[in-house]
Amino acid sequence: MQQLIVPALLASLWTLCTGAGDWCYQSQFSCDHQCNAPEKWDHANSKCGGRNQSPINVVTRKTVKDERLKDFKFENYQESFRGTIKNNGHSVQVGVPHVSTVSGGGLPTTYKAVQFHLHWGKNGGPGSEHTIDGEQYPMELHIVHMKHQYTDLTTALLDSEGVAVLGFFYEASNSGNKKYDPIVNALKSIQDTNGNTSLLPISLAQIIPPEQNLTSFYRYKGSLTTPGCTESVIWTLFENPIPLSMDQLRAFSELKFKDGKSMVGTFRPVQPLNGRQVYRSGGAAILASSTLLMVAIASVLGLSEPN
Repeated sequence: MQQLIVPALLASLWTLCTGAGDWCYQSQFSCDHQCNAPEKWDHANSKCGGRNQSPINVVTRKTVKDERLKDFKFENYQESFRGTIKNNGHSVQVGVPHVSTVSGGGLPTTYKAVQFHLHWGKNGGPGSEHTIDGEQYPMELHIVHMKHQYTDLTTALLDSEGVAVLGFFYEASNSGNKKYDPIVNALKSIQDTNGNTSLLPISLAQIIPPEQNLTSFYRYKGSLTTPGCTESVIWTLFENPIPLSMDQLRAFSELKFKDGKSMVGTFRPVQPLNGRQVYRSGGAAILASSTLLMVAIASVLGLSEPN
């Protein structure tokens, strides 16, 4: 009987301590700060309980090659701009002039850039939203675009294909990435929620891998990864990660949530696929084939070596 009492007591305490009010990440939730953690986001917005939610875990062996996923065409990604970087209480976000556009890559039309933001873990630990074969990267960049005919994101989200997000993973490097200095250096000025400052001139091209390294990617239909979780997003996840030093990665963990806690663990857990298909580009397939070929060659060489 006593064995049953303890779980029941813990369950009742959890009920007393479960979320109310605004949405939050799991790292923010406590009895002192009651909020709707990810498993309760549908309480904050019913759309978060939909069947086509993001992020997801990409199981590469279950992806299907799609010949339509050819090279992207990036227009004005090289154009420098002086954006404003802001701590919005959940992430770091930078508004982007709408002159930068992306098309091709199997997208149905041209999409213009609106903003980019990031998701991360704690001090360079696992923090990406999407995972690849269960691997969670330290951080993930989302460049948000809307269809060219729309003037605001709210209207674009009413279209089932109104938004296209380009997702990029990060990896820890032994050396700093100088192209990220304008962003990382600005973090010191926006540590508190609603803090904002002007960035030194940057371009979208400088914060992503070179265009020739953007031929390997995955595609699926999903949602925004924060409430309202609107299911209007065409997702593209690029294979090649962006290198940052551990110091650069750790700098993001020095930001603060609204309540003054360290802004860490800013990712939504992966969501069920619910029958959706994930597609891969020809580049991704070639990369996988090359890897398998190298493994096969190594095996043959290993077998041919004298005992």
